[in-house]
Amino acid sequence: MALRHAVLAALVHGEASGYELAKRFELGVANFWHAKPQQVYAELTRLREAGLVDGREVIQESRPNKRMFSITDDGLAMLDEFAASPTPLPVGRDDLMVAVQAIDVVGARSVLAGIDRRVDLAEQKLAALRELEQQILGERDEATFVRTTRHLGPYLTCRRGIRFQEEALEWCHWVRGVVDTWQQHGRAVPRP
Repeated sequence: MALRHAVLAALVHGEASGYELAKRFELGVANFWHAKPQQVYAELTRLREAGLVDGREVIQESRPNKRMFSITDDGLAMLDEFAASPTPLPVGRDDLMVAVQAIDVVGARSVLAGIDRRVDLAEQKLAALRELEQQILGERDEATFVRTTRHLGPYLTCRRGIRFQEEALEWCHWVRGVVDTWQQHGRAVPRP
């Protein structure tokens, strides 16, 4: 997947300014695709030049003018082609996993500190995702939402993000317990 597909997907539910689109990335799309605001703005320019998004200028009196972007029919066709293509299993890089892999020689203390930092980050992200989920659902329960919504995608990706963070927290707590047991039985190599 390229950034262009993620930007197009973020535009399918209506036009947005570059700032609004960057916020959509920060709140929801970041669950499955990370991009800095500058990258989103640059991609919008490329998409507009390729005819995959339209841009219009909105004149504002008390603020600078803003550009609003919307997906074109060609952009929708590209997104449809992308969605129909086979997708490989996701792979990612994770610095913490490198440290965990090397726990036998780097020592448990620094790895557990990394685990604790990951727990803090996962808890923060999980809280933000649960807030986003409530915004998406409003006063509806899931069954009512699914029957009445025209915008299911953001909810589905939000729920994936929630499950991912919950699993990350579960794994971190499990690792801490395993490492504690390992240390109690003298298996950990003491670090000088």
